[in-house]
Amino acid sequence: MSASSIFIGCAGWSLPREYWPTFPEQGTHLQRYAAHLNGVEINSSFYRPHKPQTYARWAESVPDGFRFCVKLPKSISHERRLRDCEQELDAFLEQCAGLGDRLGCLLLQLPPSLAFDEAVAEVFFVELRQRYSGAVVLEPRHESWAAAEMLLMAYRIAQAVVDPSRISTDAAPRGWPSVRYWRLHGSPRIYYSPYDSVYLERLAGDLRVAAIDGVDTWCIFDNTASGAAIGNALELRRILAHG
Repeated sequence: MSASSIFIGCAGWSLPREYWPTFPEQGTHLQRYAAHLNGVEINSSFYRPHKPQTYARWAESVPDGFRFCVKLPKSISHERRLRDCEQELDAFLEQCAGLGDRLGCLLLQLPPSLAFDEAVAEVFFVELRQRYSGAVVLEPRHESWAAAEMLLMAYRIAQAVVDPSRISTDAAPRGWPSVRYWRLHGSPRIYYSPYDSVYLERLAGDLRVAAIDGVDTWCIFDNTASGAAIGNALELRRILAHG
């Protein structure tokens, strides 16, 4: 399985100085990043809106096979807590539509305090699916979401594999099986620790299995605080490229 069929990247496209020699000297940070990695997670959308023109500029900066995952705003997940979000959804989806066919999926990360309420979740998923038919990935952080499997299947929502694990269902892909998404925050020190080669070799095997199954496969490194994410993403790409 070719690594080009698997989207590997980081949460954001910052390039730590130690890795500058690996990337082209010319271009924006995103253009340089996209020379070696084929996916990225936009986390800044969680904190603030971006204009459609900004998303369009980003889309124009990357090769054809590059894809973006865009994180839903905290106004939806953390402030409104999935309730009465129609206006926020409309605004967000209008903005990130600027990515065009470079939009690979949406990420919904829930606060640890948000328990699973089937009625609330279903209303939100209906509203989302009325507006957007593409891939959606959920990262719940309250144990009660273990009961959400049937609802996730019904509305074609994938549940991310997360490390370090927060809840009992983090360790393997769940929900809608047509997209599989690994979100790796760094372990044992979250956001800082790099993953070693043994872990990355095992991870590469899991990604190959997912890709061979013909599903959209993502691996995003969020251990960005000390720059480990870029190194891990590049090593994982090398492992995949060499079989």
